Amino acid sequence: MTGALEWIPDAVLVLGRDSRILLVNAAAERLFGYARAELIGRRADVCLPAMLCDRCAELLDHAGKLNPRPIETLELEARRKDGARFPAEISLAPFRDGEETRLVVTVRDITRRKRAERALRQTEARFSMLVEEVKDYAIFMLDPEGRITSWNKGAEHMRGFTAEEIIGRPFSIFFLAEDIEVGKPEEELRIAAAEGRLETEGWRLRKDGSRFWANIVLTALKDDQNNLLGFVKIARDITERKRIGEALLLETANQLVMQRGTAELLSAIAASLRRVKEYDYASIALYDSAVRKLRVRELPSAAGGQMIHEEILLPVENSPAGWAFKARRPLILNHIREEGKPMEISETLVHQGVQSACRIPLMAHDRVLGTLTLASRSEDAFTNEDVESLARLAEQIAIALDNAMAFRQLTAMRDRLAEEKDYLEDEIRTRLNFDDIVGESSAIKDVLSQVEKVAPTDSAVLILGETGTGKELVARAIHRLSGRHDKIFVTLNCSAVPATLFESELFGHEKGAFTGSAGRQIGRLELAHQGTLFLDEVGDIPLELQSKLLRALQEKQFERLGSAQTITVDVRIIAATNRNLRQMVEEGRFRGDLYYRLNVFPIIVPPLRERSGDIPLLARSFVEKYSRQFGKKVEAVPLRLLKTLEGYAWPGNVRELEHYIERAVILSRGSEIEAPPLEAGAPKRSLEPSSQSLATAEREHILHVLRETNWIVGGPRGAAARLGLKRTTLASKMRRLGISRNALEEGPHAAAPSS
Repeated sequence: MTGALEWIPDAVLVLGRDSRILLVNAAAERLFGYARAELIGRRADVCLPAMLCDRCAELLDHAGKLNPRPIETLELEARRKDGARFPAEISLAPFRDGEETRLVVTVRDITRRKRAERALRQTEARFSMLVEEVKDYAIFMLDPEGRITSWNKGAEHMRGFTAEEIIGRPFSIFFLAEDIEVGKPEEELRIAAAEGRLETEGWRLRKDGSRFWANIVLTALKDDQNNLLGFVKIARDITERKRIGEALLLETANQLVMQRGTAELLSAIAASLRRVKEYDYASIALYDSAVRKLRVRELPSAAGGQMIHEEILLPVENSPAGWAFKARRPLILNHIREEGKPMEISETLVHQGVQSACRIPLMAHDRVLGTLTLASRSEDAFTNEDVESLARLAEQIAIALDNAMAFRQLTAMRDRLAEEKDYLEDEIRTRLNFDDIVGESSAIKDVLSQVEKVAPTDSAVLILGETGTGKELVARAIHRLSGRHDKIFVTLNCSAVPATLFESELFGHEKGAFTGSAGRQIGRLELAHQGTLFLDEVGDIPLELQSKLLRALQEKQFERLGSAQTITVDVRIIAATNRNLRQMVEEGRFRGDLYYRLNVFPIIVPPLRERSGDIPLLARSFVEKYSRQFGKKVEAVPLRLLKTLEGYAWPGNVRELEHYIERAVILSRGSEIEAPPLEAGAPKRSLEPSSQSLATAEREHILHVLRETNWIVGGPRGAAARLGLKRTTLASKMRRLGISRNALEEGPHAAAPSS
């Protein structure tokens, strides 16, 4: 039995019939201050009250009639060895030990509990004296479980209950049914107990069932050991103030929702804020998903000046505005020079005397648009009440900003659609080319095979070929086969735009950006958003503008001329040229970085003289087109004419052939075409390949890819895959162009293109 007693945390003494101590545990030694040997054999009144010894004898006399369990618990004073007395909870339980009857006495020190009870009684007494006569506030106390323990006259006046009716009832009686269902009363107690204080507002009920809007402060009461004793609750009826505030918010919302322009909306927001709280600095920070930062716009002050004059980009991480944005709740910083703050006000504002600030998230339709910041040159300028008022106003500001942004997007979309309509109508009026690529030669099939491979991607394509070969048709084919086929295809002929107007044509301009700019114009890059931009004759782009184009292509952002607003676009780039861009790069007439940005997937369009087998098909297609256009019935193309056309070199390529057939249809009077003579002195087509420069360009490109792949031809990472060709096709081209690694290593002239 002695071993079992050692596990009991309370002091235990086993007494015999004469009230002498037979056994004690270690807890009894610690509690009373005696060694075990000093207690055993002595009467229990050495540490317990004398009257308890008499009670022990009485219990032992009747032990045979009782169950072996604690039958009585008393609160008495016990005594330690040094004579100090302390309140104790003492339990007595007789039990049989063979033929003998013993008594187990359990002793627990309840000094701390008694002290807490006294403190609570004293607090309640002081509380009652202080609050009993207060009429404007409902002040009452709760026990730790939320039951009402006191009730002042202000509470009686506000709630309608008398003290006799309400004391002992749970404070949840004042909550709306929907708040009780979600456990709001218990949540308020939990937060107040954990944080020490909770301030909130909401609808509450009176005895007659009517509602009122209350401001409530719930404070936890704790003793020196941090044990919870209860709560003090102070409530104010602020229904009238809420009505006034809501009227102000409604008026503000009406004023804000009418504003569409950015400057007018910011001025209206600033005026609304000044009606709620005076400030020295205010700004709106809206999240820009393109750069993943907050873009800050300062609001005009009452004096009309500004403290920060440039646009600022703030990171979402490690900035006060970013914290409020991510947390979706206000952040108050009333002492910016206080040490240990993880986030501080910007140095620009500190140098101008700002001492405190608050940041409030701008929420619209459960979506965070950004943050509202107010700052003051005074410390402790922002109270919780200020922040609550500003948070309500911030909801209206967020809705106005969301509406304004939606309006601007609709306006931009409307303008863009109008620009697209004008552009497409102009394209229809001026376009002379046919829609489909005509041809069955292996050369044109090779081109189409590459088009089919690259079209589904968004990679940049560089189309190389002589003038008139149909590079734009290849670009349009890529667009039609891509995922952007239902979006706009925009063409910019770089050689047709004067250098002085090229930047405006590509990026657009604002009204007044330069002399003669009477209105805003959307550039081709912005017009092609989500579609394809075809830069024809890209080698003619002015050198000084190539860096700006490169930046726009890499970052997908640019600014119109005369505007600081960044525009984000999603555009696929297809470029074409009849020039040798690599040579232009070496000569410093074209930027190398822009060349490599455009030359992701090159496609070489062969000249017409290298696909002479397609001339009959092209000729018949053009005859059909222009016969229909001119209202004629030209149907037959004589075989002798086709042979003549096949033998001609066509320096102007497909475009020259088309114009020739158009002229022939105009001259024709019957069903058979009357062909005019070919241009005098024009070269005849040689049986040998005549496009040495094009073959050289093709050879250089294949060599470039082979070197990059370390001369690996096949496989997923080989040159054939990079070029979009079959391995056998590439091998055939290499033989035709005289490309071999061994021949190149023998000398620069060892491998020349073969015929």
